[in-house]
Amino acid sequence: MSVKIITDSGSDMSQERAKKLGIRVIPLTFRFGTEEYLDGVSMSSKEFYERMEREEELPKTSQIPPYKYEEVFKEETADGNDAIYICISSDVSGCVQSATLAASELNGKVKVFDSRHFCISEGLLAEYAKRLSDEGKDLDTIYAELEKARDKVRIIAVFATLENLKKGGRISSATAFVGDMLSIKPIVTITDGGVGVLGKVRGMKKGYQAMREYILAEGGIDPDMPCGYAYSGSDDTNIKEFMERNSDLYPDREIPLSYVGATVGTYAGADAVATAYFVK
Repeated sequence: MSVKIITDSGSDMSQERAKKLGIRVIPLTFRFGTEEYLDGVSMSSKEFYERMEREEELPKTSQIPPYKYEEVFKEETADGNDAIYICISSDVSGCVQSATLAASELNGKVKVFDSRHFCISEGLLAEYAKRLSDEGKDLDTIYAELEKARDKVRIIAVFATLENLKKGGRISSATAFVGDMLSIKPIVTITDGGVGVLGKVRGMKKGYQAMREYILAEGGIDPDMPCGYAYSGSDDTNIKEFMERNSDLYPDREIPLSYVGATVGTYAGADAVATAYFVK
């Protein structure tokens, strides 16, 4: 028997990468008007950002219903295995409640772990859980180790545009207009399960430098743990520049590069740059 690892598309782990790692990714849904899509499955990231630019209103995202969780949990435990679901933060989604309800029907075979993260930092916790499972750790041990790891995982991003924050009502139209005129770029992170603003800079290059300084301020990246890059939109110019400027901070191995999907990209907008890692 082994412990199966499950996460959701809020982790921005592609179905292709998940399959390679042996992780199950449950897609969340999003809607443009009355048209519903599965995040990371029924519409490509490129198509998503192109469609979002054309729409006046942002797409709406939906949590995964309990019956879908029950279906997946039963499939993953059918051969006598246990399973752990690394879930998108309970501060931004009701998925934890739905998953917990479904898991309660499976006699302790499935545990639900609130990652308190989303985007690729959630994905790093799932990747770490898979490592622990491959090492033969049992369900309770993996859950306990994830609780420790959650306090050490970080994500930092710089948004290239304020347009989606304006559309989503996070900032006023006047603030967005002034910000775009001055090329203001917010530096954001995830703190206490939700989005936190670390600061604001003028221009993407200063944003990359600010991200570097935040990484170094806590002692740098743990080279023995998973780390990753992500970007939104269809143009990878920004993320490539960030990677070139800061490659010395990262372990000497191939670092995965992910698309920011619909769940997070709805508010990040196009051309955002993000990195996630564990502190030393």
